[in-house]
Amino acid sequence: MSRLKRLAVSKPQELTMSSKISPLLICFFILHLSAAASVRGRKIGIYEIKKGDFSVKITNYGARIISVLLPDKHGRIDDVALGYDTVEEYENDTTSFGALLGRVANRIGGAQFTLNGTLYKLIANDGANTLHGGPEGFSRVVWNVSKYEQDGPYPHITLTYHSADGEEGFPGDVLASVTYALEDPYKLSVVMKAKALNMATPVNLAQHTYWNIGGHNSGDILSNVVQIFASHITPVDEHLIPTGEISPVKNTPYDFLKPREVGSQINELQSGYDINYALDSSAEMKPVAIVHDKKSGRVMDLQASAPGVQFYTANSLIQKGKGGYVYQPHAALCFETQGFPDAVNHPNFPSTIVSPGKAYTHKMLYTFSIMKYWNSY
Repeated sequence: MSRLKRLAVSKPQELTMSSKISPLLICFFILHLSAAASVRGRKIGIYEIKKGDFSVKITNYGARIISVLLPDKHGRIDDVALGYDTVEEYENDTTSFGALLGRVANRIGGAQFTLNGTLYKLIANDGANTLHGGPEGFSRVVWNVSKYEQDGPYPHITLTYHSADGEEGFPGDVLASVTYALEDPYKLSVVMKAKALNMATPVNLAQHTYWNIGGHNSGDILSNVVQIFASHITPVDEHLIPTGEISPVKNTPYDFLKPREVGSQINELQSGYDINYALDSSAEMKPVAIVHDKKSGRVMDLQASAPGVQFYTANSLIQKGKGGYVYQPHAALCFETQGFPDAVNHPNFPSTIVSPGKAYTHKMLYTFSIMKYWNSY
């Protein structure tokens, strides 16, 4: 199978240090760097990791990515992650912009599961189901910053969170961490880890950035060309709970095995894409997806160690965001690599149970580049 970026007329060009930054973005930097707040007496901060003209900002509130600054084919710097201008807006967020989701990302049907003979009832926050760990989850808590290096050869930040036994109904204590790091050339690494300290428990951490690689305020993503390296999906019922089937994408609107525009078949779906793909590769780091934005020339290539990826096209999004820009449906793409949704209730899905002494690790690697010339796909 050919990969999207190999179809380009020219090789990805080098992203230069002499890129142009707009006055609006400078104001955005100042606003973020001066922001500070607290939740339950715990300080919330903004932390930048930077390598040349590649910059990522993170807040320890929900271990969120709040901005990703990159040049386009003309050298213009844009923020390609949807979000807000202030910490307070993140505290009131209902979209999970940029959040680190847990203890179990995605949905658990009926807000309950049985493990080792015990029935655990969770807090329902999505009708009768549990979504992204519950009403608080890992995205609405303040994480500890254990390591931070803003620049230099290895800019990175590590955040940790201790999830207590019984939190949102889940069994056992869990110590979770995430490390965001910048690597050459234009690579963002995300490494999520977790340890079950005293009881077996489900763990499924996911990163929930809303990407618009044309720029967060550039409109919809329907003309983005996407390739997803998955031949199967896990179909869902009317409540978006997996049925337990693993079905082929061939001859359906879900088939992105060959690169095509997001909007090319989206009208065949009720509102857009929101489905888990079972990735084809069994390698430790699997090819997940490639996205190309024609106007900016930017390409995002994602690899991950997880078995699945939730492809979501922000179908019901209507939200005032950065700079007062109002994000509309299909303003972004999410590629949430993950264990399969509701795996705790489907024995045929890859297990998401983590026991004491068994480490959980989930790695993601985003590689950004420029495709200067557009090809016909």
